[in-house]
Amino acid sequence: MKRREFISLLGGAAAAWPLVARAQQPAKLPTIGFLGTATPSAWGPFTAAFVQRLRELGWIEGRTIAIEYRWAENRTERYAEIAAEFVRLKVDVIVTVGIAVPALKQTTSAIPIVFAVDADPVGAGLVASLARPGSNVTGLSNQQTDLAGKRLELLREVVPGLRRLAILTDVGWRGAVQETGEVQAAARTLGLDVVDTLEIRRAEGIAPAFDALKGAAQVLYVCAGPLVNASRLRINTFAMGARLPTIYPNRIYLEGGGLISYGVNNTDLFRRTADYADKILRGAKPADLPVEQPTKFELVINLSTAKALGLTIPESFLLRADEVIE
Repeated sequence: MKRREFISLLGGAAAAWPLVARAQQPAKLPTIGFLGTATPSAWGPFTAAFVQRLRELGWIEGRTIAIEYRWAENRTERYAEIAAEFVRLKVDVIVTVGIAVPALKQTTSAIPIVFAVDADPVGAGLVASLARPGSNVTGLSNQQTDLAGKRLELLREVVPGLRRLAILTDVGWRGAVQETGEVQAAARTLGLDVVDTLEIRRAEGIAPAFDALKGAAQVLYVCAGPLVNASRLRINTFAMGARLPTIYPNRIYLEGGGLISYGVNNTDLFRRTADYADKILRGAKPADLPVEQPTKFELVINLSTAKALGLTIPESFLLRADEVIE
């Protein structure tokens, strides 16, 4: 081979090499940005349900899908930081809950956002309507504020002569503030007196809030929120010490002594969120995916707590319960 031909051949091979190398590099997996507002342990059941449903739909983490997990650890200022990170990572869809959506919407109008839980997505401005979300956001409503009256009716069944209640609410969370208003309105309709509203902004405020009650209330209605979730064991300890029956929106809050929960199964909502992510990854637009509402509500009662409080639960109530914790 002549020297000129050899150099030409070598040059052509060198030029072709980057193309071959690029062709051999694995394609980037579709990526979900998963923003958890609390800690990995607190969200363990939710994350597991979401990932399991993805698997059923053909998305295997690490093989056909990548998930970038980020945890705000109950610090709302982290939402914007995580949102900016997801934009830099160019994730294909973001999954979170309603409280974090405003910060995400301010950061991106292009990346689809799916919320697993929100009490009032229309009232909060997350979507234009349930049927036609109208932007890059869609998800599931838990109808939290709509169930206040039903929860008070349940309390009247298990607490004889109920007249006075207190409300505990995380005033740093929009959904809890909305629910508080609904509880107050429902109490008036049912002829019940709200003797106090315990507004907490941090965990250190829980003990003083209970001290302020001084035995005036017969029951405690607890409005859910990130702070309440993180502090549920402490809240239940104080409530049991004050001999106050409690009612919560879902089962997770019954750990450590809560009495009754009535509401949607949040774990199931996270499972259903995977269906939204699947549709979006396959080309659907969030604006065309209606916000879904729950079709089933769960009633759970902690019978050991009832016994500790000296309450006799009617047999008819126990038969209606979806779960009785012994």
